[in-house]
Amino acid sequence: MSKGKGAQVQIKQIGEMLDDGLILVQPDGTIIAANTPAVRHFGEDLVGNSIFDVIKHPDIKDLLAEAVAGKTNLELKYEPSEIVQREFRLRLKRLADGPVALLILDMTLQRNLEKVRRDFVANVSHELRSPLTSLAGFVETILSGEVSDSEMLTRFLKIMDEEAKRMSRLVDDLLSLSRVEVEEHIVPDKTVQLFELLHSVKDSLAVQANQKNMKIIVRQDGCLNGLTPPLIFGNHDEITEVFVNLLENAVKYGFDNSEIILAIYNYGQGTVKIDVINEGEGVEEKHLPRLTERFYRVDKARSRKIGGTGLGLAIVKHIINRHRGQLTITSTLGKTTKFSVDFPLVPGS
Repeated sequence: MSKGKGAQVQIKQIGEMLDDGLILVQPDGTIIAANTPAVRHFGEDLVGNSIFDVIKHPDIKDLLAEAVAGKTNLELKYEPSEIVQREFRLRLKRLADGPVALLILDMTLQRNLEKVRRDFVANVSHELRSPLTSLAGFVETILSGEVSDSEMLTRFLKIMDEEAKRMSRLVDDLLSLSRVEVEEHIVPDKTVQLFELLHSVKDSLAVQANQKNMKIIVRQDGCLNGLTPPLIFGNHDEITEVFVNLLENAVKYGFDNSEIILAIYNYGQGTVKIDVINEGEGVEEKHLPRLTERFYRVDKARSRKIGGTGLGLAIVKHIINRHRGQLTITSTLGKTTKFSVDFPLVPGS
């Protein structure tokens, strides 16, 4: 083995000890080695490909040329164009007269944490102001002794109890959304069996549906002929949260004495599709693209009346993004609303 070849092998072995990505590139841009974190970031079969096809940034070619010329302290901020936003800091340095080492620092977690912190503070200060003002007003009135009627006092206390519970739900949903946003760039590596999960969610919401004389019907005949349980890579609790949210919405906004369809079937190569369909007033088309925005409500008064925080569908969207799935919403006024979720199947399942 030549001295240069031996050095490359040593560098590759060191690369496998790093948590950050490391790619070795020839002066012409050909990738000759990549460690496991780099493969995790940019996919399999990197070796032999051009770095310009992997790092699609307008400055990467010039930066590589500068590294080949011996320039140091070369850095580049790189944000791939994907469903889930990620941020990398790239550092380039030529190794003697050999290849260029490209160190890939994943800054996504730090960026997400900062964004979540800002959003959490802004949301809490805005959304909790109204119920806190309401609570403070009632407390002040009661403490002043102006409420002598026991019936009125009971009514005030019930309102205060509702506002306190609404704040508790809001904080819980904000914490849940923050957690999902922070980890959105990390694809889960455990598997989830969808049939069992969906039937469990259906059973957990049966009482809520029965209160409106509604039936939840699971259809799975079209999914792999009902023979092979579809598996996806996922976090069981998060996938459960997705369908609890969607089914709760279907119950809340569906007509009494109607049916809710929970259908699961194959949809394209290597994917599984789950539809949640309810019969109800529906949603105007102009509102559909904004339904997954935090705190967006089509009917604010009705949403507050039924206890919505305005965060459920935002949580759903970010969980689906984390699982590299896709959410589609369609609605026909006065008839049905359909939430469709597509997930990639575990290869070979």
